[in-house]
Amino acid sequence: MTNASDSRNPQPKPAATGTVPDAAAVLDCAPLGYCLLEPDGSIRHVNAAFSNATGLPPAAILGQPILRFVHDGDAGPLGTIIAELAVDAALPRQCELRLLQPDGSAGWVMASLSKMLGGSPWIILQTQSIDALKQAAASLQKSETRWKYALESAHQGVWDHDFSTNDLFYSIPWKRLRGMAADAPVDGSLDVWIESVHPADREHVLECIRRQDEGDVEFNTFQYRERHADGHWIWIESRGASIEWTPEGKPSRIIGTDTDISERKKAEAQLEEISRRLRLALDVSKVGVFEANLDTGSIIRDPQLLSIYGLDQHDPGVPAFEERLHPQDRDAALARVAAGIASNIPFMNAFRIIRPDGEIRHIRSTSVTFTDSEGAHKLIGANWDVTEDVTLREDLERARQLAETRNIELEAARSRIEYNALHDHLTGLPNRRFLDQRLDEWIADKVDYCAILHIDLDRFKQINDTLGHQAGDAMLVHTAKVLSAIIKEHDFVARIGGDEFLVLCDARQSQADVISLTDRIIEALRQPVPYEAHLCRFGASVGIAWTADGTADAKQSLMNADIALYRAKGLGRNRYEFFTQQLQTQIHHAKRTADEIIKGLEDGEFVPFYQPQFDARTLDITGVETLARWRHPKHGLLAPDYFLKIAEDINALTAIDRCIAEQALHDFSRWETQDLGVPRISVNVSSPRLREPGLIDSLRQLNIPRGKLSFELLESIFLDDLDADSSQILKDIGALGIDIEIDDFGTGHASIVGLMKLNPSRLKIDRALVKPIIEAAEQRKLVGSIIDIGHSLNIEVVAEGVETIDHAHILRDLGCDTLQGYAFARPMASADLETFIHSGSWRPPEATVQPARRTVLSDLKA
Repeated sequence: MTNASDSRNPQPKPAATGTVPDAAAVLDCAPLGYCLLEPDGSIRHVNAAFSNATGLPPAAILGQPILRFVHDGDAGPLGTIIAELAVDAALPRQCELRLLQPDGSAGWVMASLSKMLGGSPWIILQTQSIDALKQAAASLQKSETRWKYALESAHQGVWDHDFSTNDLFYSIPWKRLRGMAADAPVDGSLDVWIESVHPADREHVLECIRRQDEGDVEFNTFQYRERHADGHWIWIESRGASIEWTPEGKPSRIIGTDTDISERKKAEAQLEEISRRLRLALDVSKVGVFEANLDTGSIIRDPQLLSIYGLDQHDPGVPAFEERLHPQDRDAALARVAAGIASNIPFMNAFRIIRPDGEIRHIRSTSVTFTDSEGAHKLIGANWDVTEDVTLREDLERARQLAETRNIELEAARSRIEYNALHDHLTGLPNRRFLDQRLDEWIADKVDYCAILHIDLDRFKQINDTLGHQAGDAMLVHTAKVLSAIIKEHDFVARIGGDEFLVLCDARQSQADVISLTDRIIEALRQPVPYEAHLCRFGASVGIAWTADGTADAKQSLMNADIALYRAKGLGRNRYEFFTQQLQTQIHHAKRTADEIIKGLEDGEFVPFYQPQFDARTLDITGVETLARWRHPKHGLLAPDYFLKIAEDINALTAIDRCIAEQALHDFSRWETQDLGVPRISVNVSSPRLREPGLIDSLRQLNIPRGKLSFELLESIFLDDLDADSSQILKDIGALGIDIEIDDFGTGHASIVGLMKLNPSRLKIDRALVKPIIEAAEQRKLVGSIIDIGHSLNIEVVAEGVETIDHAHILRDLGCDTLQGYAFARPMASADLETFIHSGSWRPPEATVQPARRTVLSDLKA
């Protein structure tokens, strides 16, 4: 008989399709015989134990039919089992058979046959020699003691069930493997013993026992789990044989052995777990495995590898590896394979393949050479499809290149955006943001300037309004060119918004240089600019903040230049003004006053005062004019001269007008209830108030009786400057029964046409024309002409500033309708007015007013 070491070097045999399980190496070391059979019964693989059982080396066994090594008397049953397993993967089958030896002798073995799981066509044949058992059975009566010790030395528990005598025998090893004492009693009844069997195995065990009890099998082998004395489960392989039968053919005595196969089961479970993990890993990673016999050229490929290459595992005509290689990659890939085989070290490869459907896939592989147990030189490796990775990498590379291109474009765009963000799009000059950066650099001592010039264009709005915004834009571009041409190299010029520009003068210039520069700017911007057959004329006002003396920082200097510009525009425009501390004080006063005006409106400090108006002939009260007064908490009662200009600058006139009008209407309503005898009341209305949204609706809701309320409008604002919107507003006011009066008439430049267009109810001759009529005959003629013009247009004439009775007499004789002035009453609060009217104290003795009439008439005749 050939020993186990000879079986390690078998002669190679052409490989069949399929893959030898990874467990082959483990089976080689198993004590039981294992043989891997093709469906037709040809031997594919044997382990050392099986080789030893036949007495032949593996090379003499592989590829041969298994029936060649089986006794003729056993070949039929074995062939039947193999045929059945090839068709139906039923439960494992067992049978006893004799394996032939080279010398013609035969050895009994217990053969277990089962089909491999996972759809494999192969059949596993496990053999365990039972020759000794057969001999022992034959010589049982002769050498019972020898038989007993032989079984005990094999660590197998023996049991003997003699049902004819009801004698149940259990050997000491049988008890020992269950953790029982040697003298422990055993209740062998099926009902008791089956409770110690694992619940999951009971049905299987009972079925095996039933089959033997029924005589279906003579030799029975099954595996199950049984409870050990210490509580854990042990795996037992039970082998039983019927040796005596009843006349009916039922077994009356069964003898068998129990073997503890817990370790073997544990090893099998571990091997199965390893195999399962390997299969799972291969499935999840989609890695295909191949094994190539470099001596024979045969290749075994697993299903995953065939799937990667787009091949059918059932197609016998599997093409060679190089036939699937992409033509452009073939030479390089084969060269790397050849180099790797020659080096005998693991190597990597990368190539493209063309699948049968024409699809191109990118493959990565790793391979290594080895010599198997039979001495065959082999190459084993794994392939995986990296097409998605390559595609992703190519996409990323394209994206990177695109990103770089876009970054270049973005950088250019960023530069453009940064330039646009720092420059005025119309003039191309630096803008306010650029100016702020330059001021920050100035503060950080990176640059130094001696003065700030804040420039504002005069009469620019008129050009925009008359010629359109395109003309205005052209003037702004012209201004930018003028400034850029005049300033010096290290100066800085910016357009900071609208028609405002700003120049930072380099610190190397003297104050005289700055003044000269400013003069040139004003002179250049004063020159007419042609635009589409028009000569556009505008100018510039400049505020200068001198910073070379270090009295202010950059930010404060910017504010100072703005203050100086405000003063320059207030003094007549088209000029420059330097910032001074006195100017600062004035501005602070204006700012403080503005804040106090806003607070005064919130606190109700603005109140109406009333100055009565009198009929020039009867001296009856014809109405009262409402005048705004400010009850200042610190300075007392203040007239409009104190706050009107500042209120206009902060757009508070509308709020003051509204506040005074609401109080006046409330007082007038009370006077009506008291029957005080005030026929009407007039209130001053500013231009912003007149154009306030919702004015007409709010007046309509007041339901003011017709002829009871008059709006006094300044001649200089409304008479000759009536646009369509203003005219409509005045018509709507008239429709509500509110009279329109022209205040301060004679001081503006209103025309007769303008007066006719407005058609007011009355006009008020300004006090500046009334005051000199006592001494100046020409002034009396002028006032008389105004009165005549008013009467000719059916306009009532009111003279204000009547300071003496002589004024009253002259105006009466000139035909003036109404008198208003200190000669009769000063402006007074509502309560004082009520007292004044009740007293009637304004009526002078009749004797004092008669002489003046002759003087007036003689003046008129002259």
